[in-house]
Amino acid sequence: MTAFHLAPRSFRATLQAILKQSWPVLISSWAGMAFGVLDTAMTGHASATDLATMALSIAIYITVFISLIGVMHALIPIQAQHFGAGELKQVGQVWGQGIWVSLLLSVIGGVVMMFPDVWLGFSGEIAPEVRSSVHSYLLALTFGLPAALMFRTVYGLANAVSRPKLIMTINLIGIALKALFNWLLIFGNWGFPALGATGAGIASAVVFWITLGLSLWVVLRNPFYRQFQLTLGVPHLKSMWAILKLGLPMGGSYLVEVCAFTFMSLLVAQEGIAAIGGHQVMSNLAALSYMMPMSIGVATAALTAQAIGAKQMQQAHRISMMGLVVGLSGACLTALGLYLGREEIVAAYTNNPEVASVALSLLVLLPFFHIVDAMQCINSYLLRAHKIAFVPMLLQIFALMTVGLLGGWWMGFGPGKSLMEPVRNQLLAGSPVGAGSMWLMATIGLAISTILLHSWYLIMIRKKLRLAS
Repeated sequence: MTAFHLAPRSFRATLQAILKQSWPVLISSWAGMAFGVLDTAMTGHASATDLATMALSIAIYITVFISLIGVMHALIPIQAQHFGAGELKQVGQVWGQGIWVSLLLSVIGGVVMMFPDVWLGFSGEIAPEVRSSVHSYLLALTFGLPAALMFRTVYGLANAVSRPKLIMTINLIGIALKALFNWLLIFGNWGFPALGATGAGIASAVVFWITLGLSLWVVLRNPFYRQFQLTLGVPHLKSMWAILKLGLPMGGSYLVEVCAFTFMSLLVAQEGIAAIGGHQVMSNLAALSYMMPMSIGVATAALTAQAIGAKQMQQAHRISMMGLVVGLSGACLTALGLYLGREEIVAAYTNNPEVASVALSLLVLLPFFHIVDAMQCINSYLLRAHKIAFVPMLLQIFALMTVGLLGGWWMGFGPGKSLMEPVRNQLLAGSPVGAGSMWLMATIGLAISTILLHSWYLIMIRKKLRLAS
């Protein structure tokens, strides 16, 4: 009897399994976002220099970190397939090789973050004190990066074997510790030095190591995880490459999405403070809303991969389709809430009438943006469950970067500006030309990505179902 056979397989039980595994992942994702919110909110009360430092530093760190955890998330489908096949010892062996991969990626990511001047060159003239503070903040995070990536091996293991509550609990503890250490090190309370933004970086690094230690203590002592015989082992290049072969294109897909938003922000900055503020409200809401389909995608991919490992391809396909239905239902409810509550939401973000006006003009599009964003997210996770990531990355590069970002620049700031004007005036009346055009093209790019990814999934699953029959 395989591990997957222990799971219920009816329509209702499958739905319950997806929902049961999704909500802890969702809370964990929101907890991860809370780190950046705490840093921004608390440094904003320290000094203008510290707040400027945070704005620049987080953009660099998130780009590096999101890409690297994308690579580490390859552990989820790999381990889930072994778990579904009842190959419990292999689950532990993959976990050990994942530790070595995380250390390798930590070196690469650390080198990138230790030379932020390369990144800051895109931002024009920066005050010397801000530049120095960015260096210090990123240096502190460099020391925390190995712990943050090693923690992802436990994250991958817990989700692969359908135990996501462990990560949720540890992340919630991490938020409490982060708030405390920020309070101590940013403002210099209880006799600690007031380090401003640098203190926020040190606080994150310390919390990363504490949460790693706590997670290792749990999985190495918990009777459930003992069945996997978790051991570090010696580096095995073939096993490490198997993780990287799947993980690198996954990380590339994460990088594409992050860079698309980053460059959108840089371009919209040309249109003034009100446009920047309105765009930021839209971006933040889109990111918060994205956590829901991402959590469903992670849960569905893990359960699908378990079924694949158990050689139950029909059940794998049923789980995938159920995940899409759950994701679409959740996205529609979220979209409805965003549309009906947009005025109250914007009022909670800002009391500046110009910023609020821009935000409201853009938020008309957010419900549609969120629905296609949710669908392209879940479809990408379904393909990853089958260990397919390279072609999806290419499809996303075309849809998100070429159509969405490049098309948005061409329609909003380039020679094609007049072509988008009638559509923008009709759908996003009163929005800035550039920001409105870029969000319209980003939505179109996500819709194209959804169609391409789902088409690729259907081609792949039909072939696998024929072979399995």
